[in-house]
Amino acid sequence: MIRSAIRFRAIILAGSALVAAIPAHAADETQRDYLGSEIIVTGQRDSYAAEDGSTATKTPTPLINVPQAVTVITSDQIEDQALRNLNDALRFVTGVSLGTGEGHRDQIVLRGQSTTADFYIDGLRDDSQYYRPLYNVERIEVLKGANALIFGRGAGGGAINRVMKTADTMSSLVGADFSVDSFGGFSGAVDLNQPLTDNVALRVTGTYEELNNHRNFYDGRFFGISPTLTAELGPNTRLTASYTYDDDRRVVDRGIPSENGAPLRGFDKVFFGDTRGYNISTNQAHIARARIDHAFSEALSFNASVQFADYDKFYGNILPGALGGPANARTVTLSGYESGTTRQNLIGQANLVAEFATGPARHTLLLGAEAMDQDSTAIRNDVSFGGAGSVTLPLANSFTIPAFTIVPNSQSESSLNTLSFYVQDQIDFGLVQLVAGLRYDRFDLETLNIRNGFAGERVDEKWSPRLGVIVKPTEALSLYASYATSFLPQSGDQFTVLSAVSETLVPEKFENWEAGVKYAITPELVATAAVFQLDRTNTQSPDPANPGQIILTGATRTKGIELSLAGEVTDDLQVTLGYTLLDGKITRTTSSAPAGRELQQVPGHQVSAWARYQLTRQFGIGAGLIHQSSQFTTLTNAVELPSYARVDAALYYDVSPELTFQLNVENLFDATYYPSSHNDNNIQPGEPFNATLSARIKF
Repeated sequence: MIRSAIRFRAIILAGSALVAAIPAHAADETQRDYLGSEIIVTGQRDSYAAEDGSTATKTPTPLINVPQAVTVITSDQIEDQALRNLNDALRFVTGVSLGTGEGHRDQIVLRGQSTTADFYIDGLRDDSQYYRPLYNVERIEVLKGANALIFGRGAGGGAINRVMKTADTMSSLVGADFSVDSFGGFSGAVDLNQPLTDNVALRVTGTYEELNNHRNFYDGRFFGISPTLTAELGPNTRLTASYTYDDDRRVVDRGIPSENGAPLRGFDKVFFGDTRGYNISTNQAHIARARIDHAFSEALSFNASVQFADYDKFYGNILPGALGGPANARTVTLSGYESGTTRQNLIGQANLVAEFATGPARHTLLLGAEAMDQDSTAIRNDVSFGGAGSVTLPLANSFTIPAFTIVPNSQSESSLNTLSFYVQDQIDFGLVQLVAGLRYDRFDLETLNIRNGFAGERVDEKWSPRLGVIVKPTEALSLYASYATSFLPQSGDQFTVLSAVSETLVPEKFENWEAGVKYAITPELVATAAVFQLDRTNTQSPDPANPGQIILTGATRTKGIELSLAGEVTDDLQVTLGYTLLDGKITRTTSSAPAGRELQQVPGHQVSAWARYQLTRQFGIGAGLIHQSSQFTTLTNAVELPSYARVDAALYYDVSPELTFQLNVENLFDATYYPSSHNDNNIQPGEPFNATLSARIKF
């Protein structure tokens, strides 16, 4: 607690020092427009194209001037596709592959880098392992490529940021959404916004879902509620505060095993787990946030945020392993374990943004500081079948799991403290713009392995640069090149326990080189193209000269091309299209695989498309396509997920401006496909044809 107080005092002092440097008369000037223009609660439709690039720079920057590939899923796309959770939304983002996350959490592979931790809420870290809902989300931002200057450690392949809904003091909203699908799942959601005074407004979003799908024995339920308050404390000052409670309970489904290097066929509905209640995941997340924005003048603004999060996660599971036996008497090996994690995060962040000129150059200067204190406890227990760690059963359409006992495996406590300072200058010479910045991170991790008594500690101090060059032949066209880095301490992305080896090793490093073009064909239609190379180094590798020893000579490289088009083609047609070409390989032998192996879950080609066309004032149609070429499940390169294409469709009927009916169909042609895996024998079959009927009320 002493170190926590010191770090947050440092943030407060840093913010105070920044504010103290501001001229006293600055506060009398006009408020900056961008303070009040983020969320408009009118119910009117907007474009699939996004304009706000502030998350990528922490400054008021148009997305077209950000030297980085960014995909934004807007509120209209979320609504049109009836998206309920983050996983479903990210299926339509090329460059992103979805891991199954052991059937209980979000896990993505972004530019070849697998992560369970690079998730953010309004730019603040949200790194616990759980499924993230969308009922209180305004838009989703996928920022690609390493960029520690903005996000700090991790985010080697990029970061996922959810921009949350906020209350609006200017208008009222009453909204409700009810849906039911052909598997028997249903959900209801509310969205209420009410000005309380001329300067204060309250917004409450909430949802309840009963979960179901095509897999045997699968069910679950989710409840979430999120009130948020906006208070205009003066013409130049805004306070936003929110609290979110999410409560999730669902069956943990680890999927199906493989056979002969491919997913096991004919068992897409079979549940390879315990049907008596052991395969269950529960999570309760409490997240409280507050942010204050103040404009001292049109050229000078300050914001400070604080977030406290409390996560309580537990799951148990029986899972499939390798197949065995002769062809006419096949068997499957089952094992199991349970895991629990509690975590409390306290994050503080302060930013000062100044705009000024030096001669012909215009500057947007960012000075910022961030501190984080995180305390976690983690426990894992293994399943024992009469003293054995696994059991072998005949392959069948259902399983009766033999009696088992729980054997303690590991237990740990960890305390993570970070302190960061960063500076960035965006310099506009007219035809050419530069983005240059540097971030300092101090990363202090202490862990205790309660089982063996090992107390580990590591302190890392890293400098992370960012440099971008943007050429602007016209206001609607940006040509850019950029370089940015990130790092990840050698203790996994959840930082629960250190070993005697990981305590001593320097962090892994990520370097992202990128060049691209962004073109606003019209103000509502934007095309982008980018080429990139992402190198990951300092990866653990066995020492050939000293068997059993670890050295940091391993490396991987991901290269690719990304193309996208998003926005309004005509008044009646909205589209979002994307294509990614990826090539990811191990370039120097790691502890996991030798050089030359392809990276896991990196399809060579990805295509996504979604369009909505308004036929009349009342009727609209939608259609979508997801295609991924074949990909390996793991670094063994022994099991391959076959290529697939999934077609979706939608119908929209606006009874009135206040009432809309919507029919969404996933997998219209009932294709058989396997979109994700966790390892060679935990492969998730894709959903067959599924129709969801929704009714939406807004007034």
